[in-house]
Amino acid sequence: MFDYKAALKNIPHKPGIYQYYDETGEIIYIGKAKDLKNRVSSYFIKDNYKINAKTKVLVSKIRNVTFTIVDSEVDAWLLENSLIKKHKPRYNVLLKDDKTYPWIVIKNERFPRIHSTRRLVKDGSKYLGPYPSVAMMHSILDLIKDSYQLRTCNLALTQANIAAGKFRACLEYQIGNCKAPCEGLQTENDYLDSINEIKDILNGKTGQVVKQLKTKINEAAEELNFELAHQLQKKYELLENYQSKSTIVNSSITEVDVFSIASEEKIAFVNYLKVMHGTIIQTQTIEIKKRLDESDDELLMLAISEFRSRYNSTSKEIIVPFDLGIKDDKLKFTVPKSGEKKNLLDLSLKNVLFFKKDKIDQYEKLNPEIRTERLLTKMQKDLHLSELPRHIECFDNSNFHGKYPVSAIVVFKDAKPSKKDYRHFNVKTVEGPNDFATMEEAVFRRYKRLLEEEQPLPQLIIIDGGKGQLSSAVKSLKKLGIYEKLAVIGIAKKLEELYYPGDQYPLHLDKKSETLKVIQHLRDEAHRFGITFHRKKRDQGTLRTELEMIDGIGKTTAEKLLKHFKSVKKIKQALEHELLEVVNLKQANAIIDFFKSETGPDN
Repeated sequence: MFDYKAALKNIPHKPGIYQYYDETGEIIYIGKAKDLKNRVSSYFIKDNYKINAKTKVLVSKIRNVTFTIVDSEVDAWLLENSLIKKHKPRYNVLLKDDKTYPWIVIKNERFPRIHSTRRLVKDGSKYLGPYPSVAMMHSILDLIKDSYQLRTCNLALTQANIAAGKFRACLEYQIGNCKAPCEGLQTENDYLDSINEIKDILNGKTGQVVKQLKTKINEAAEELNFELAHQLQKKYELLENYQSKSTIVNSSITEVDVFSIASEEKIAFVNYLKVMHGTIIQTQTIEIKKRLDESDDELLMLAISEFRSRYNSTSKEIIVPFDLGIKDDKLKFTVPKSGEKKNLLDLSLKNVLFFKKDKIDQYEKLNPEIRTERLLTKMQKDLHLSELPRHIECFDNSNFHGKYPVSAIVVFKDAKPSKKDYRHFNVKTVEGPNDFATMEEAVFRRYKRLLEEEQPLPQLIIIDGGKGQLSSAVKSLKKLGIYEKLAVIGIAKKLEELYYPGDQYPLHLDKKSETLKVIQHLRDEAHRFGITFHRKKRDQGTLRTELEMIDGIGKTTAEKLLKHFKSVKKIKQALEHELLEVVNLKQANAIIDFFKSETGPDN
């Protein structure tokens, strides 16, 4: 066994990272902490309710602990990310991103070429990216190609080679795509002016380039150089169109990173927007697979470190959806409440929610059981249940001015209707329109029978009604001694409020919540099933009363006739020998005479 008490003696109250090793000496977990001693100690506190089952498994495998002290929490955060990427410990979260995204490279050479690449070579070239959207990258490259006349050849354009006349202009020059620096027809300074403008565009400074172009167009027009003015005008229109599509905030927001997170039970998604001079120049969303029930704070911090490293970000300000509790002189974490920065955060959140929905939809189409588990887990969390609500039953009452009272129960299993288990009850013990007493009887009869037949009880009971109906249901459950064995809630019709026994205030779920939609489906299905049965009973009661008006036909005979012929219309149309199958000759003649007089002679 691991002697954690001895290990803790050497750990200081300092910021840093800690590493857990198993019996083979392999790193199985890496974490960061403001206070190393307090954080590591928390793993070994007996009966710590915050530690879940997965973390307990991790702790059981720890055989050694090492740590590294750093100057600040931010340094710990950065070091943690780099070590996780290097060692890929088993119990750390998994950043799902197995793609090699392309970059735009400006080659380190005389008359630099610009093109896409997936290989980063340390040759002094400038790499911009990566670009998760290949289409976005190609649109930028197309803009550069249409706006600037750059070479595409791989000739060694040294000053000596050009002076010696070693090269001849190719077709690209003939069609106007290149100014032929290979023949000395374009100076290096002129070429580098274009490269500098392109760098500004790639860094989000499109507005600055557009402004300079406008000045050049006016100067060319004043000098009557209309051909140059026309060329510059085409470039100006292209860049202005690109700028209008990419600028979404005030250009005063010079350089910020924006992050948002959407989390599920086992996975989370983080979106990143890199903003330069009011323009989004990078965006990406990644999926994170949880390993130890990590909090959103922990996951977001890990993703921020990963993204900033991946995109070589040096932004001093980071916009986040909630306070991460990090204080640092080098970085500013902002949680905006309004204005342009809030608009950026909202945009990031829209992106991450769309990505999350798309990914989950994909998973659930391939694996329907995943959707069921996710939905049931969400319901358990939303409704504060002790177990997954795999079996849910919902009660509803119906009556007509106090007559023909009935109760209906519908059953959902794994959040789907199980129609073979639907039941209805003719109320036996209640006189008049007493909804509370009707509910009490229905709930008592239902679960008394389940107990007698030793059938499984539901994990959740839903009562269609407010506090009164809920109290009536609870009374029956307590009589049966099963109140503590299951959960019961009531749903009020008007405001979709959920009531719990003994709670003064109702629970309000988001109107778009999947949990509320399942509950509404249950309630609506119970109402539909109850109303259908109630109408049938009411109609049978009305029809039976009509038949009882015939001489010699009592309640029992009327019920036999309806059961045999199914409707009064068919009884009216029945011939004597058909009626004799149910009633005697005297009764048959009475029925025929009654309906003949009702329709009138020769009708």
